[in-house]
Amino acid sequence: MLSSGNPRIVKCPTCKRPVPWIPEQEFKPFCSERCKLIDLGEWVMEEKRIPGESLELDNDSDEDFFFNETQSS
Repeated sequence: MLSSGNPRIVKCPTCKRPVPWIPEQEFKPFCSERCKLIDLGEWVMEEKRIPGESLELDNDSDEDFFFNETQSS
């Protein structure tokens, strides 16, 4: 909270509506579950990216190397 007792207000990253930064605001920084899911969908469809060079992996196979480790029985 700000020193005046009023909660900080941020803009929803999806629709730009004001969102109070309070514990009761379940989807902060989003105004709703709908806006949260829209944002998630944009990341999944690679419409949003973190700028920078892509990482080159040593493993060129299509398999996920995190799940291919030998596990002891």
